[in-house]
Amino acid sequence: MAIAKAERLMNLALCLLGTRRPLSKGELRASIEAYIEAGAAGAASGDSGSEDAFNRMFERDKDDLRELGLIIETVEGLDGETGYLARRDSNRLPAITLDVEESAALGLAAKVWQQARLASAASGALQKLRAAGMPLAEDPYGTHSALETRIPVHEAAFEPLMLAARDRRPVVFDYRKGNAATSEQRRVEPWALECWRGHWYLAGWDRDRQAERVFRLSRITGKVRSRALPFTAPVPDHVTIRTTVESWAGEKATGTARIKVRAGHGYPLRARALSTREAGDGWEELQIPYGHGLDAWLVEFGPDVIVLEPAELRADVIDRLRAVAKG
Repeated sequence: MAIAKAERLMNLALCLLGTRRPLSKGELRASIEAYIEAGAAGAASGDSGSEDAFNRMFERDKDDLRELGLIIETVEGLDGETGYLARRDSNRLPAITLDVEESAALGLAAKVWQQARLASAASGALQKLRAAGMPLAEDPYGTHSALETRIPVHEAAFEPLMLAARDRRPVVFDYRKGNAATSEQRRVEPWALECWRGHWYLAGWDRDRQAERVFRLSRITGKVRSRALPFTAPVPDHVTIRTTVESWAGEKATGTARIKVRAGHGYPLRARALSTREAGDGWEELQIPYGHGLDAWLVEFGPDVIVLEPAELRADVIDRLRAVAKG
């Protein structure tokens, strides 16, 4: 239904923008396929009020286009019939100007999506801006910089979740927890996607648990299926969502943990260490901040990290490793 309405609005806008003279409702009704199909369906069902239904649909569409910013003029013809048109000069966007910082931000944003399907759209947008004369910042190191910001997007769930979050549509997917061997179905109202430590996370409202939850995209199995249903919970602002993801991903520390790290390994852990000392036999003992999600991070280092305390963190890491071993 949403796609059909979007196409109808686009066709109406194109008709109004493409005409040199005002078009009557009758001409628009005969030119736009969605209106023709609606009239045919009404006639086939014997609906005598199809004309009234078209008038209501047309007025709603016209109001929607005006709300989106399209300037539609109403003109009275010599025969007394009302016509409509949208003059191109009245609906032309003003000239776009970007300062150095803004153009650099656009260039950086385009590079971020190198591995996503958005890459072509991002590069195409930059080409259009350059063609329009926008002075976009050039890469001082050439095509490939020595240091280049990229956010990899390998998960198949990324795009359907991004679209569902944009359109405010609930989703259903199978999800495997880090310490579980099998997946279970989750029904979620997606709020936003956030990247943390190279991994993508979905923050949203879990309908079954009636609480906010964060899901790591790499643990979503199978296809993401969207549902044409309204949200039942309010969507928080982006700052709150970001804080939630950071907390679930291990950013918010509530204590400290002692771990052993094999010499020459675990440099990200060493960067966060509160203290470090030699533990003998090629190992070093680190004290690091401990928060929700630390167990999932430690598992990524495999046999090069051993948790000493607290006991619950050690147990969580062992559970996750067993789940991985089970496949």
